[in-house]
Amino acid sequence: MLSFSSKHNRTGNSRSHNMANMEKRLVRKLDCFILVYCCSAYFFNYLDRSAFANAYVSGLKESLKLKGNQYSILIAMFTAGSCVGQIPHALIIQRVAPRFWLPFTLLVWSGLTMCSAACKNYEQMCVVRFFQGFFEASLYSGTIYILGSWYKPLEIAKRTAIFTAIGQIGSMFAGVMMTAMNQSLHGHTSLQGWQWVFIINGAMGIPFGIFGLMFFPNLPESTNAPYLSKQEIQLALDRLPPKKDWGHDINLKSFTRRLFASPELYILTAYSVIACALEAIVLQGLFLLWLKANIKQFPSYATTTYPLGIQAVSIVSNIGAGYVIDITNRRIPMVILAGCLQLVVAILLLIPTLPTAGVFFAFYLSGTSYIVNPIMYGWASVICQRTGDDAARSVILYIMSMVQSILYTFWGITLYPATDAPYWKKGYITMIVVVFAFFGATAGVTWLDKRSQQIAAKSEDQVDVTQETVHPVKKD
Repeated sequence: MLSFSSKHNRTGNSRSHNMANMEKRLVRKLDCFILVYCCSAYFFNYLDRSAFANAYVSGLKESLKLKGNQYSILIAMFTAGSCVGQIPHALIIQRVAPRFWLPFTLLVWSGLTMCSAACKNYEQMCVVRFFQGFFEASLYSGTIYILGSWYKPLEIAKRTAIFTAIGQIGSMFAGVMMTAMNQSLHGHTSLQGWQWVFIINGAMGIPFGIFGLMFFPNLPESTNAPYLSKQEIQLALDRLPPKKDWGHDINLKSFTRRLFASPELYILTAYSVIACALEAIVLQGLFLLWLKANIKQFPSYATTTYPLGIQAVSIVSNIGAGYVIDITNRRIPMVILAGCLQLVVAILLLIPTLPTAGVFFAFYLSGTSYIVNPIMYGWASVICQRTGDDAARSVILYIMSMVQSILYTFWGITLYPATDAPYWKKGYITMIVVVFAFFGATAGVTWLDKRSQQIAAKSEDQVDVTQETVHPVKKD
């Protein structure tokens, strides 16, 4: 006969095994209905953003009779709408269910993309671009917020990386897809090619918006998703840090006090600005400008194909960093790697006589700067999870995105202007400074991480003491 302890151990192991299997099933369902949807939305989001540039060179400029710097102003209108929309979206999803709001905004911006085809003049396009930026602002930080609402700390970084990498994949396909649409449809109907670019591009996102309205699971504490059982919903709640009862409260007096008294707001916002500045060489498209300045050395297709190498490096390094962070539960090695690689890039590009092969190597290596995304947003999600304050977590994530947009309203013009091509000396020197600022800011986030862990541990101890007082354990 088996002893009592053997039976007890077998029963305990069986329960643990069943719980582990249930958790695996839960995570698979979350990946299917959250990650797949959000990644698809982000893919179409990048197609929508790329549609304007592709349409501009495919006849929009002539049809709308754009002149001077009106193209730059139209881009700025989109950025302005995005900046204005960040905080409103962060607050709206505390009052309106994210399962409705995020798919709804996808439908709206897809519709606005299609409306761009109906614009007859510059003024109408300005209005459409502003509101398109406003509604598209919901997606990125909203997704990071949802990931932090469902996934454990050791599951977030790689999913953040995959989500961000999808945008790069969207960029890679955008030009090819839009060029094919323009060439095959232009002249075959009463509409011009650039109009078809907007119409087809916007229409592609609508089915996914409808899918989101039907199946997006909302938050664990308020979900009614038909594909999640009551046991799985409870498991989703149990496996994450507890949320405060007032966590969704956005009453002005209470919320502002909680938000502005929190060091998370200031440290994570500063970290977002510095980390984003580390991506400047890629975000400003310097390799493309360098190619254009030296176009006689390369074939005609160089400007459309060679930059794809940077995006490929971005995708691989981004996802790879996310997986390493989740497996090791350590972010500092990736911080050091990202910073040192960008230091090498800046030093190489500072050499005026660098051979062409060296220039290619440096620009392709700059794609590794996207490693900062799973570091920055994954870390912020984990830290803010521990506070149990959902409203503050939402606003902080959206502010992190907002300050990045604000940064690049002047950062590129000041340090990486197109007129400096093909050599941006002051930009490369600034990049070296940014690398060391990134290391310094990481020390601040590390302190914040440890602080949040200590506060969370004390909070759990207080809960345990309270439960022990109310329900004392009987001694044998």
